[in-house]
Parts: sequence; structure tokens; C-alpha cells
Amino acid sequence: MESKQTNSTQQGTVPAIIAFVGVVFIIVVIALLNAPTMGGARVMASVKTYFSEVRATAMPFMAVITILAIIGGSFIAREVKKVWPDERKRKEFLTGYAFLAPYLIVTLTFTVGVILFALYISFNKYDIFTRPEWIGLANYKEAFAGFTDSTKRDFLQALYNVLWYAAIVVPVQTILALRMATLLNAPVKFKQFFRTVFYAPSVTSSVVITLIFIWLYLKNGYLNYFLQSILGWVGIDFTPIAWLGDPRGLIQLVVEAFGGTIPSSQWYFRGPSIAWMAIMFQNIFTTVPTFMIMYLAALQDINPALYEAASIEGANKRDVFKKITRPLLKPITMMIVVLGTIGTLQIFDQVYLATSGGPLKTSLTPVYLIFTEALGVNGPITMGYASALAFILAAIIFALTFLQRRILTKGTEMY
Repeated sequence: MESKQTNSTQQGTVPAIIAFVGVVFIIVVIALLNAPTMGGARVMASVKTYFSEVRATAMPFMAVITILAIIGGSFIAREVKKVWPDERKRKEFLTGYAFLAPYLIVTLTFTVGVILFALYISFNKYDIFTRPEWIGLANYKEAFAGFTDSTKRDFLQALYNVLWYAAIVVPVQTILALRMATLLNAPVKFKQFFRTVFYAPSVTSSVVITLIFIWLYLKNGYLNYFLQSILGWVGIDFTPIAWLGDPRGLIQLVVEAFGGTIPSSQWYFRGPSIAWMAIMFQNIFTTVPTFMIMYLAALQDINPALYEAASIEGANKRDVFKKITRPLLKPITMMIVVLGTIGTLQIFDQVYLATSGGPLKTSLTPVYLIFTEALGVNGPITMGYASALAFILAAIIFALTFLQRRILTKGTEMY
């Protein structure tokens, strides 16, 4: 008996060693392809010059990746050694990883490798064209320097903007999507036609919709013309508004209406700007239809017998919604709120096309700031700082998503 166990162990040792070496080799090669080096034709002239640059600039990065590769290789080797003596398990193991191998290699090369590269770069001063210079946590400290230095508050301003954005857009689009889905789930004429029309904004390019809204928001655009016409009929003189160029905040407008002012040092009390609220309206217009379809699918999945039983018991529409519809829609509501929050924190295209972060940075967002820092749009290229901002934003998104899931999943276990 002991002899058989010894033979089985020895039988799996060689394949385990081969698997270990193979995994480590593949990961190290992928790391070499993603190594943080100085770019340019001189470095990429030959394999020799590239390896020379890696030795000069990326050895700490390669050392960390090699350690991770050894850990991963050890795990795979242990699994190989465990399943190798059993022919059926061996075939299943080899077949499974044979199918997964192309996906894993592509993912490691173009996703995991790039993320690790960006993480390493976030601790460096790096502009692509020169060698990375290790500066530790300096990039992360600079992101929050706005607390003490008003000239460096771009990231804090961007976070402030998107938090207002999420606080307004997510509840409004969720409520509107639920309301529209409820209406379209009712037995009304031309239901399919209305579903198609309401969903049209979601299948239209966001670039096209943004350009249309830019035209609507012009000072001599249709929105101002419409308001002038409507208010003129009742004798109110309306001054056209530069919707995408007005930096005044919502709270600031209310305070000024009562004769007060908000000092520039207390900018965070001004609320979202008119320009930012204009973009919010556009985002709600384009995202509500998508969430409406999700709600509609969930509504159609509810057993009609529940509504029939409630009707027999004499429940009114409000009670039916409160006791049946809303609880059964809680899981999909959780998903919509989470997706909506992630989408609002990552907003980029509307800002890029409509305002470029203005006016006075009241529509600046973290993703747009990362874009400008990484490509040097408004100054020198600061790839390391941009990478640090990206990881801070990712951490915020993960934290908010986790918090939302903890709050919204309560009571959904039975569904």
C-alpha cells in the first residue's frame, strides 16, 4: 500500500515540476512585455536594447512579478501533483486548462499585466519618454494635497463633482426607470411601439446624443428659445442662459436669491453647477431606458397569481406595489443602483465633448482628469500621477459598491 502511494507521488512529481516551470516562464515573459521602461525607437530597436533598458529601470517590478509567478506556479504544481495519478482527474484537469489557456494568457497579458504595470508606475515619476523614477507615495499624497493647498485641489474637485452627480442621477434614473417599466408592463395599446421608442436613446451613440444636447444648450439654442417663448406668454422676461458655460452652483443660486453669498474658500457649499446639472439631465435621458428594460424583465418574471391573490383579498394598487412588487424587485434594484453608481463615477465622454471639465472645473471628473494627466493635455505628461488617481478611484468604487451591496441585499435572501 505504501509502495503504491510512493509510486503515485513520484509519478506526479515530474509533471508538477514541468507545470511550475511553465507557469513561471509564461508569467515572467508577460511581465517583460509589460515592463515599465523608457519608450522610444532606441529602446525598441532590438531585443538586446530592450532587455538592457529592463535591467536598468524595471528590476524591482520584475522581482515582484517573479515572486508572484513562483506563488502561482507552486499552486498549479500542487494541483498537478494531486490529480496526476488519477487518469480521469488528469484528463479533466488537462482538458479544462487547455480550453482556458488562451483566455488566461490574453487576460494576463493585456489586463493583469497592464494593471500591475500601472500599479508600479503609480509609485514613480514617469512621462513615458524617460526612465521611471521611484518616488514612493508622492503621487498619492499629491492627489489629496488640495486639503491644504487650494492650487492642487483638482482631484478633490473632481470627486466632489461626481459625488453630487451620483447623489442626484442615481436616485432619479432609478425611480424614473421603475415608473416607466411599470407603465409599459400594464395592458395598454401600442405597448411594443412605446417600448421601442423609449429605448431608442440607449441604442444611440452617446457622442451623437451629446452633440444634440450641446446644440440644445447653446445660448441661442432651442432650450432657451422654448423657455423665452413659454415665459413670454405669461409676461416673464427670461434672459438666455449659457447652460454649459455657467459655473454657478445650485445652492449658490438659492443663497444669492435671498441676498447672501458663499465665499470662494467655501466652494464646496455651492452645490452642482448649472453646466453640471445640464449634463446630469442628458445622462438621465440616455440611461433610464436601459434600466427600464431591466425592470421590465423583472416585472414580467413576477408570478401573476400573486397579484390575483392580492386582488381577491381587496388590496389596492399602492398595497400591491408595497407588499409584492417592490420586495420582489429589490435584487434588480440593487443591481441598477450599483451599476448606476459605477457609471456616474466613471463618466467621461459627455464631459470630454461638451465642457472639457469647465466652466471653472465644475464639471471636471476623475476619469477626465486621469485622461488629461496621462496624455499631458494641459501640461507635461504625468503617467505616474494619473495611475495613482486611477487606483484611488477604483478603491472608492469598490468601497461604495461593497457598502451598497451590504445595505441593499438585506432582505433579499428569500428571493
